[in-house]
Amino acid sequence: MRNLPTPISKHVTLTVYPVESVFRSAEGVGGMAQLRPVVNSMESMSISNGATVETKPRKAEYLPMPADRATRTPHSGYHFDGTSRRFFEGWYFKVSIPEVKQSFAWMYTSELPGSSELTEGEVFDPSSTPSGAAQVMGADEEYLLQDAPTLKNFWAARHELALGNTYVSKNGVAPPKSEVDPKEFWDSVEEGYQVTPIWHQGCLRDNGSTDFAKTVGTVRWEYSTRPVYGWGSIGERQLATAGWLAVMPVFEPHWQICMAGGLSTGWIEWGDRRFEFEDAPSYCEKNWGGAFPQKWFWMQCNVFDDFSGEVALTAGGGRRGLPLLKDTFEDVALVAVHFEGKFYEFVPWEGKVEWDIAPWGSWKMTAQTKTHEVKLEASTDTPGCLLRAPTVEGFKPICTDSFAGNLKLQLWERNANGSLGKVLLEATSSMCALETGGSRDPWKESWTGKATMRQPLKTLLQLPINPEKFYNWVPGFKPPGF
Repeated sequence: MRNLPTPISKHVTLTVYPVESVFRSAEGVGGMAQLRPVVNSMESMSISNGATVETKPRKAEYLPMPADRATRTPHSGYHFDGTSRRFFEGWYFKVSIPEVKQSFAWMYTSELPGSSELTEGEVFDPSSTPSGAAQVMGADEEYLLQDAPTLKNFWAARHELALGNTYVSKNGVAPPKSEVDPKEFWDSVEEGYQVTPIWHQGCLRDNGSTDFAKTVGTVRWEYSTRPVYGWGSIGERQLATAGWLAVMPVFEPHWQICMAGGLSTGWIEWGDRRFEFEDAPSYCEKNWGGAFPQKWFWMQCNVFDDFSGEVALTAGGGRRGLPLLKDTFEDVALVAVHFEGKFYEFVPWEGKVEWDIAPWGSWKMTAQTKTHEVKLEASTDTPGCLLRAPTVEGFKPICTDSFAGNLKLQLWERNANGSLGKVLLEATSSMCALETGGSRDPWKESWTGKATMRQPLKTLLQLPINPEKFYNWVPGFKPPGF
């Protein structure tokens, strides 16, 4: 099937274990047998020829990050340039377990890395002191936050998606300063994390500072990931989410989807509950710059009815400031669909993107290019979970997320005369991740808008420029993060 990895399997939670590997065995011997979960660490089932197959759930398998990844996107690395300007970088990693309708998202930040570290006797000021936070939104939209008023134990690779932070190290053991094997990590880190595109592990403890969400005391996890989609079609060059101009500090904050879809295997201990999973849909993105937009919205989904493992949707928009133009803003947005190995991108420099987003509860978007059109309708009746995000005043609770969004996605070809043509995809989900947020001008009514992009930026973004080729010729000019 089109060179895609095996579609998302049966997943596992608590004491029910995955059966997808047995599915494949059964298919190879003349038919699909009736399968049943068992409350054990071992499965047993009979298939049509009378044989018995026993299989354990596949465990997370650690591999060091390879030097040349097919799904590596531009801007995978850490963008801090060593200057003292106000700067943050944030990373988002999500895993979803469809069988129990639960998702987990880890959000890591490095804030003000160019500012002076606290000295003895100084009081922490979130608007001027370096800090590194880890917040997690987990099962039943519960929450955990651990942070530190320092970045001394934070590390991130300059040109790859690899980072970690140690909040509490084991007695007498120096914290890691780069990716290490899992045993060395557990031997040296009491509380902290490390993550690459193919491996994620850690243990965090809530700091007790949250009074606006239901919290859990601890989270501990370890899982491996097989990336499926980066940001582009399979087998083709992967793209910068905001276009090639993102290589320069023209638009801030910047946004890059690093992995639109992957398959993760491992375990998560969320408070007193343990979740084990195999080939669970996963996702990764990042932001960096001076601060988040004035206001924004976002939709992301990797779990679709009858399409799990083959479809990935990311959509979002925001109101951001323009460089060199004080108090001047523009509204931008995009929609992107990965389906059957192909990438369908809808961006304002190539077509139209429009939206109607409520302060909470309803998300509607339409977008079109010369060749395709997409329509999204999403809603949720949950109150969501309030999350923190970087602002000029520090890390503040200014956005709301839900993992329980109901989504309808439609994708068409367009005829030469502009009419709708062949239906490429119609899919629904009840596990769409949804978000609205804003640090100023709180939403009081629906935001109806259309993406706008001023000239000459729109024309420049349409040029077929590949900065990666240039930096391959002169690697010494390659900027941080690219």
